[in-house]
Amino acid sequence: MKRFCLPGKLGSIRAMSLRPTLSQPGLLFMDMDSTMIQCECIDEIAAFLGIKPQVAAITERAMRGELDFAASLTERVQLLVGLDAKVLDQVYDQCIELTGGAEHLIETLRQHGWKVGLVSGGFTYFTDKLKKRLNLDFTLSNVLGIRDDKLTGGIVGNIVDAEAKKNALLSQAAAWSIPVRQTVALGDGANDLPMIHAAGLGIAFHAKPKVAAEAPYVIQEGDMDQVLKFLH
Repeated sequence: MKRFCLPGKLGSIRAMSLRPTLSQPGLLFMDMDSTMIQCECIDEIAAFLGIKPQVAAITERAMRGELDFAASLTERVQLLVGLDAKVLDQVYDQCIELTGGAEHLIETLRQHGWKVGLVSGGFTYFTDKLKKRLNLDFTLSNVLGIRDDKLTGGIVGNIVDAEAKKNALLSQAAAWSIPVRQTVALGDGANDLPMIHAAGLGIAFHAKPKVAAEAPYVIQEGDMDQVLKFLH
């Protein structure tokens, strides 16, 4: 039976004692783009080349699970070749807006001794800034290739895909001696599903249809701090 969190109401929740509790240390891992922040960074970068609609269409299909994530990311990043790297500053300053309730959620969890991190198919330029801004414990994302202050159109190192996100959740929980049942995963795209399924509490947040259909828990409206309703 699927469990839903709807605005102002918790629907059909069972196995209360099996869900994570605030009374013990835990771990929250979140996706970044369209989850913790209100945009897709790669789409906003593409806007500076006048190709946002083209890139955004690929992003949407990838997040819906219609395209292989790694292949689609490679394709999108290749379209950015030659762009001045200073554009990344402009994207951060002009386009990055935290989702409502994100800061309250993070602050509340940290007050209870939890670890909080971002695991993203996006880019380290943005996750590094958010880590510092929000005092996060962990980030994992992709490194954009830059040479002579221009984007090379490539990714440096391995691509952070769905499997990498799941593995990061499990490995960091082990490193911090946090039981898997005390972990929470939050995301909106198909590349978040393995992480969502691996966590003690997996939540689709304002998610694409495939993700909302397959995730154990769903928040389709409202702010991010509704996650706290699931923690007893």
